[in-house]
Amino acid sequence: MNNSKKNFFSFSLLFIQPIFMASNLVVARGGVEFVPPISLAFWRWTIVFLILLPFTYITLKKNFKIIKKEYKKLFFLGSMGCGVCGAFPFLAGETTTVTNMGIIYTSSPVFIILISYFFFHEKINFTKIIGLIACLIGVFTIIIKGDLNLLINLQFTIGDLWMLAAAIGWALYSIYLFYWNSELKIFERFTLISFFGALSLLPFYIGEEIFYKQTVFMPQFYFWVIFAAISPGIIAFTLYTVAQKKLGASLTGFTLYVFTVYGAIYGYFLFDEKFENYHFIGTILVFFGIYLAKKKNVKKV
Repeated sequence: MNNSKKNFFSFSLLFIQPIFMASNLVVARGGVEFVPPISLAFWRWTIVFLILLPFTYITLKKNFKIIKKEYKKLFFLGSMGCGVCGAFPFLAGETTTVTNMGIIYTSSPVFIILISYFFFHEKINFTKIIGLIACLIGVFTIIIKGDLNLLINLQFTIGDLWMLAAAIGWALYSIYLFYWNSELKIFERFTLISFFGALSLLPFYIGEEIFYKQTVFMPQFYFWVIFAAISPGIIAFTLYTVAQKKLGASLTGFTLYVFTVYGAIYGYFLFDEKFENYHFIGTILVFFGIYLAKKKNVKKV
């Protein structure tokens, strides 16, 4: 495969990965009716670990010395990517609106760019800044439904703080996933990240079972947990890791903007939400912003 084809494939991941990532909205909309939020996150990553382990066990056993050396980093990645970003959005949905959640979560690429710039000296050129602004305008157009009054009248709640923490958690996961070199291959690393993610959620899951709401292990539970584990779990996280290796942390963060567009599409087809003119305008701005951010920023491999 020549460089042009490799670059095209890398760039296409910005649009393919969010298809699976945005399916998490389907889980948040339908799954939380049957499974408590932290329980859903905990069992989701437990299932991911159990699915991957048979395929990676032998290699992980051989690389025990590497795991022993990297386990602290793996625990951090698991607690951020699977713990914070796995449970906080479900908790936020109990006290805040979808509008607020969308606006706050799309701040994650801003944190990615800023943290990468200040702590890892990643360059930010003018084209990338314009692309970022175009994406923000496109996403805000979709979220506020083209009505500025919805933005002006926003009121923040504890749920908004949960989403802010999730946005920062995803930024930290994205950055350190990219900058922390590992001797483990993608699926071996992801197996351990999912394990440590579930482990970081375990005490909170136990607390939820005791003090808040118990999990009922009915057919709907298994359906939503397995779906969450495979689509927005294994597939989405694997594609995100591949995209980061090709494009870098800052550019891959733009998948969150495409994520918002696909979220609107899922809402239209699965939940009978109307697709309005502002959706088309926002989609065009988002894709244009991705194009600008991509220019002269594709990592050659």
